[in-house]
Amino acid sequence: MPILDDRNFEFFSHSPDQTRRLGIHLGGYLRPGDVIALEGNLGSGKTTLVQGIAQGWGVLDPVSSPTYVIVNEYRRADAQRLFHIDAYRLEGTFDAEILDFDRMLAQGPVVIEWAERIREVLPGELLRIRLDYTGIGHRAMMLNPEGKHFVALVENLRRKLYGDF
Repeated sequence: MPILDDRNFEFFSHSPDQTRRLGIHLGGYLRPGDVIALEGNLGSGKTTLVQGIAQGWGVLDPVSSPTYVIVNEYRRADAQRLFHIDAYRLEGTFDAEILDFDRMLAQGPVVIEWAERIREVLPGELLRIRLDYTGIGHRAMMLNPEGKHFVALVENLRRKLYGDF
């Protein structure tokens, strides 16, 4: 985990609804080709955050964890897609490469749960979000942007949630 600096954004959620709302705001900023890498233990709120991201992106489909199918593809009214990958069952680079990442990135944003398992194939620019369980319903999230686009995205998200300071 990188040392906290002014580019990073720490957010504390006090309920699943608050986690979803953060995701809704984040999803509204995403564009095709964006990669959101989620890291955290079982029960840390990754899927709940993805539900919000999908809602903010404008998906028409219900969102569930793709644990057994590896990739869920959600559609939006304009035919763009949001891809939701669960890398928990992937065994590294080879398994990740067969997912056809380039096709996904051309059609929409990609959100990856357990992203640390396929770190070698992730692009250099992405938004890494670490989620930690801190109590019943409570989660700590650290958003670490990598690349100018994601630094700006996190700054816009911070302003939207807290205003200028």
